[in-house]
Amino acid sequence: MRWFPGPAGGAVPRKPELRGRAARLARLFPAGRARAARTPFVLLVVLLLGGGLIGLLVLNSALSEGSFKLADLQKRTKNLTDEEQALQRDIDAYSSPDALQRRARELGMVPGGDPAFLAPDGTVKGVPGAAVPESAALSGPPAPESL
Repeated sequence: MRWFPGPAGGAVPRKPELRGRAARLARLFPAGRARAARTPFVLLVVLLLGGGLIGLLVLNSALSEGSFKLADLQKRTKNLTDEEQALQRDIDAYSSPDALQRRARELGMVPGGDPAFLAPDGTVKGVPGAAVPESAALSGPPAPESL
């Protein structure tokens, strides 16, 4: 590399002259220093950072909203489960044998007599008995005329 005097009196290195293939390739690039404008690059970086921050803010807001909805749905599920259990307890209380017997008496029903069954060939199995009102059942056996 050769040194030549510069404009301020200092030595400035001079580029070596290129020959052959290197000279042809060097012609493809611009001769002077290519200075990219800094303003578009800085603007691009600022826009990317701002867009990223806004994207994070939107994502964080969506996640927060989802967590509030999840908490509300869990609370509603708990309330509905409690209501279901209370209704199941009511059904169990109404379907117990004692409750069914008491309700049947309130409706005026009486216990049935002895059942009889019909076989597939049409014969009757068992001896049927008449339903007896509860007051008569407590007093004694029914009179033959009432049957």
